This record gives sequence, C-alpha cells and structure tokens, in this order.
Amino acid sequence: MNLIYQEIIEQLDVGIHAVDEAGNTLIYNRKMCEMESMKKEDVLGKNIQDVFKFQENQESTLLHSLQSKKEILNVKQTYFNNRGIEITTINKTLPIQANRQMVAAVEIATDVTKMEKLMRAKKQTNDETLSFNQIIGKSEPLMEVIELAKRATRTNSNVLIVGETGTGKELFAQSIHHESDRATKPFVSQNCAALPDSLIESILFGTARGAFTGALDSPGLFEQAQGGTLLLDELNSLNITLQAKLLRVIQEKKVRRLGATKEIDIDVRIIATMNEDPVDAIASGKLRKDLYFRLAVITVMVPALRERIDDLPVLMDYFISQYNQLFSMNVDGVSEEVFALFATHNWPGNIRELEHAIEAAMNLMHHEREIMYEHLPYHYRKGDKGQHKLSPLKKNYSGQLLDQLAQFEQQVIEDTLRQNDNHITNSAQQLGLSRQSLQYRMKRLQIRGGE
Repeated sequence: MNLIYQEIIEQLDVGIHAVDEAGNTLIYNRKMCEMESMKKEDVLGKNIQDVFKFQENQESTLLHSLQSKKEILNVKQTYFNNRGIEITTINKTLPIQANRQMVAAVEIATDVTKMEKLMRAKKQTNDETLSFNQIIGKSEPLMEVIELAKRATRTNSNVLIVGETGTGKELFAQSIHHESDRATKPFVSQNCAALPDSLIESILFGTARGAFTGALDSPGLFEQAQGGTLLLDELNSLNITLQAKLLRVIQEKKVRRLGATKEIDIDVRIIATMNEDPVDAIASGKLRKDLYFRLAVITVMVPALRERIDDLPVLMDYFISQYNQLFSMNVDGVSEEVFALFATHNWPGNIRELEHAIEAAMNLMHHEREIMYEHLPYHYRKGDKGQHKLSPLKKNYSGQLLDQLAQFEQQVIEDTLRQNDNHITNSAQQLGLSRQSLQYRMKRLQIRGGE
C-alpha cells in the first residue's frame, strides 16, 4: 500500500515537500524536483535550511508551520536553490501531529516562477519606456484625450480613466505617472477583477502577523506605492464593502494592516480604471457614488478604436513592424481586401483585438509580403453569420473608396516630398509618420524619389 501512495504522490502535478519535526526532508516528489531544478538526492534526508536560501526577513513556510503549529494558506514564497536559482511558489502548508506532538509538516506548492519573472520584466520595461510618446495614433479624438491626460501630470489629484477593454487605459495611467512629479517613485498596479475578495483586502491593505491563520507581516499595495501611484484596474469589479474601506483610506490618507492596531500615513496618488460608464455602474450598484466623486477629480475617457478609425493604418504598421522583428519576417502591409474589412469592422476588442488579429495572421504566413484575406483568423473570414466577410456590394463601394483615398494619399505625399526637397525624414515628420511608414506608403503607391 505504501508503494501505491508513493506512486500517487510522484504522479501529482503539484509539488509535495514534507519534513520531519527537525526540518529534514522526508518526501520530495517528481514535480517538486522540476520546480526547484533539484535532484532528490540533493534534498532527501537533508535539513531544508542547509539546502535552500531564503530572502532577508523571510523564513521557510515549512519551518514556520512546524514552529507555529498552524496551517499556512496561499502564501507566496521566493527563495533560492543550492545553485542560487530563484524560485517562486504559492504554498499551502500543513502541520502534522501525532499524540499531540508535532511530527512533520507537508507543503503543497504551485510554481509561479515564470509568471513572476514575466511580470517583473513587463513592469521594468513599462517603467522605463511607457509615456505619452508610446501612444500610437494622431486622430483628433485621441489627441484630445492625450492633451487632457497630460494636464493631469501637473497635479497630484486622483484620476479615473474610463474606456472599453483593450483601449489602452493602463498605458494612459503609466504615462500620467511617468510624466508627473512622482515619476521616480513606485508605480504599483492591481487588477481588482483578478483576485477573489478574500485576498484583495489583504493585498491592498497588508497584513499583520497572526491576523489570520498563516498570516505574516506583509505590506499592502498602498505601502508599496508610498510616494508614487497606485493603479486600481477594473475598479467596478471591487466588492462594495471593500469600496467603503478604500474610500476611508483615500479620505484619511492612512492605512491599517489587517490585524494591526496602528495606522500608517500614506502619500499615494490613485488612478482607477473602469471598462463601463460610471453612471451605469453606480445605477447598477457596482460603484459607490461617494467613491466615484473622490476618484473622478480628473476623468479621462479613452476612445474605442471604432471612434478613432483614422488611426487604423498607423496601428497596423506598428503591429506589423513589431511582429516582423519578433518573427524575423518582412511583411510590408495588408491587402486592399483586408484593409477594407478592417475599416468596416466594429472592433469590440479594440486595439488589443487588432494586435491579436495581426499576430495570428502573420503566424499563418510563409514568404508573402502582404497579409491576405486567407491569413486572417477564422471568425474574421466567416463570422457567426458571415457578417465579417465583405459582400460583393461592399467590396464595390470599398474599392471605389480605396481608389479615391489612394489618389489623395499619393497627392499629399508627393506635395510634402517636394516641399522638403525629397528628404524622407523631414517629410515623415511633417506628415506625422515614421520614416519606415512613409517609405512603405511610397513603395505601395509607386512614388519615386526620396533620400
């Protein structure tokens, strides 16, 4: 029977690590070996303090469970194996008693190392580069919103950013932070819809040791963002009860960790985002009116892609260029049929949907230089009722429109080149295009010249 139990433990797709009362390893399954890049003989029978290293002011959750005789639930732990490789896991740790004596502790671990590194890399990249200059487009609706958002960089007032999913609300939020006086301080982001209510409160406000089973001293997001900006993404997904607590923190500029008795002064600017109209959210009971008025000191309404369709060509150029580099390809653009389809599509997923469409299409290409209709994802070509596929009538009208647009575009480019003595860089700047984008258009329209 022991062999059966041992085989079951080996086949589990979660890490299992058990130690005796002294902290020496008793059980160390195959998945744990994979997660920690270790061999069984490196760990079995050895004390975990001799094998693993833990970050300053942190201890092994296995040892903590042994010492406290308490369960530790869903705690994230970052530590290092015997070769210094960093590992991050989410752990459920259980003490085991026999005859009222502690005899062991067992840990069930889920590996989140890759996710942690990706999130850290993304945050580092965003922190270094994201600004208003990275917002792609020159359409009038977009430029009006950018101008409003730039004004928000001059003060420390709270900001509410409203826009459909995929419109780039977080890009606006980070741009406001990076061009404000708080740019050198932390930018901390939390999606309120990504975590259950039982976790979001402790994540926002922090915990004091002993606040609940397994709770350790841990700063919340408000403390982590001290002096900087806290982005609360999808605020309308936050529980109404938590909204009341959030309102109190914003009003009093003090936060109290769960289970603590003292309050901590905070200096944090709040930027919140929503993917629905605040008036509708208040009417449906998803958003407290008093919290709305506290956060909406400055309200930025990000337009949907269908409201700034003039930006479609430059966005397509941007994503094609991005995936050309990523995939080592040389795609020049899209066919007239694809452009006509994109120009009449409603884009419910906005810019994020456009990016995914470009990426998916380029994955199906071989040596073609243009994205063709047959490269598009299935739902664009077929649709539930064929609504994404252009009818012959639409193709007729689209063809006439494209011909007229091409003639006008050619005239504007030729005039601009003449004004700038055929200097491509100066002409591109005057037209609000990148040099690469202008060269692509000249090639497509068969415009000669340029230097």
